[in-house]
Amino acid sequence: MWQILLGEKASLCVLVGLLVVAVVTDLRSRRIPNWLVLTGIGLGFVFQVFAYEGDGLFSRWWGAIGPWQAMLGLLAGFGMFIPFYLARVMGAGDVKFVAMLGVWFGARPMVGVVLLTLVCGGVLALTLAAWTRTVGLTYSNLRFMVTDTMLRASTGGLPTVPAPARAHGRMPYALAIAWGCLFEVMILKGWIR
Repeated sequence: MWQILLGEKASLCVLVGLLVVAVVTDLRSRRIPNWLVLTGIGLGFVFQVFAYEGDGLFSRWWGAIGPWQAMLGLLAGFGMFIPFYLARVMGAGDVKFVAMLGVWFGARPMVGVVLLTLVCGGVLALTLAAWTRTVGLTYSNLRFMVTDTMLRASTGGLPTVPAPARAHGRMPYALAIAWGCLFEVMILKGWIR
């Protein structure tokens, strides 16, 4: 009975719902709430434990990968995004949200989720800079951060990314995470190649 309720379409609908709530709250308040992350982790584990065994909740051969693989996915998502938080490039909510997605995807697909998220984030940042006419400021900030980081690393210092000289707002990164996640689902399903 549980396995019928926790079918392929249900897992996709719940994931999309979590992504929509994250994007809306990030757009409104520039935060991803902890209750959303914890709810997503809990629901992800429910699917991974009670669904039919298979290759993944979003693979062509739908099914659960089990709680251990889900936990490895959580750690993989966290591990791949925590450097961005430590470098002060991304917020803690973004890191926790990507870790939550690891429960849904597992460790291997999280590499694709993260890479596609970074590509979508770059496109979003360039679009936002063009829209707000701050391409020059964005380039200047990027050049400052890269130069300062390389200088610190070459002199034996800790290669941290400094805050830009002049900031022009924070980008709601949940949007990039959602797009990266959805592109990975489409790839796993074989809808795009």
